[in-house]
Amino acid sequence: MNAIDPRPLYARATEQVAALIRTVRPEQLDGPTPCAEYDVRTLLSHMVGGSLRIAVVGEGGDGMAVHPFAEGVADEDWTTAYEEVRTRVIKAWESDARMEAPVRVPWGEVPGRAALSGYVMELVTHTWDLSESLGHPLGLDPELAGFALATARRVLSEPERDADTPFASAVPAPAGADTYGELAAWLGRKPLSRA
Repeated sequence: MNAIDPRPLYARATEQVAALIRTVRPEQLDGPTPCAEYDVRTLLSHMVGGSLRIAVVGEGGDGMAVHPFAEGVADEDWTTAYEEVRTRVIKAWESDARMEAPVRVPWGEVPGRAALSGYVMELVTHTWDLSESLGHPLGLDPELAGFALATARRVLSEPERDADTPFASAVPAPAGADTYGELAAWLGRKPLSRA
């Protein structure tokens, strides 16, 4: 993990999410996602809130004090809310010194590089969740999924997860799954059934 600078990957991941969020139609906000406890609106709230958390960490603040869900965002403002927070994250992590400095994130105290790599994994995973929820309106960057999958397999090396882990136990990937499908399966997600 220390050999790779996650900042360019994180920036690309945010561009991908921003493009995907722009495709969300109002009637899709109440729709289901692969995260059973989230509808599309709640998933967007978590993506914005989680991004704010890593922005605050990058700025040297206490990210754990940031609620990982955005409050008070109007349905028509998700694009703007995400654009603002992604710009803030990228600025917060510009410094090379931030990559090596220890920071506190939900899974412990780690070097900044490891923290941001973990957030690439989370963001790319939630990108798949959102894309799956919206019926895959855009093609997704396979290199981002490859990095996220490698990170997921390193930090969650066992397929069985306990209740304290924010990702479910791994499930078998569907036949012919691409890297996003493999990532989703490793993190316990299943495609939505479209009956």
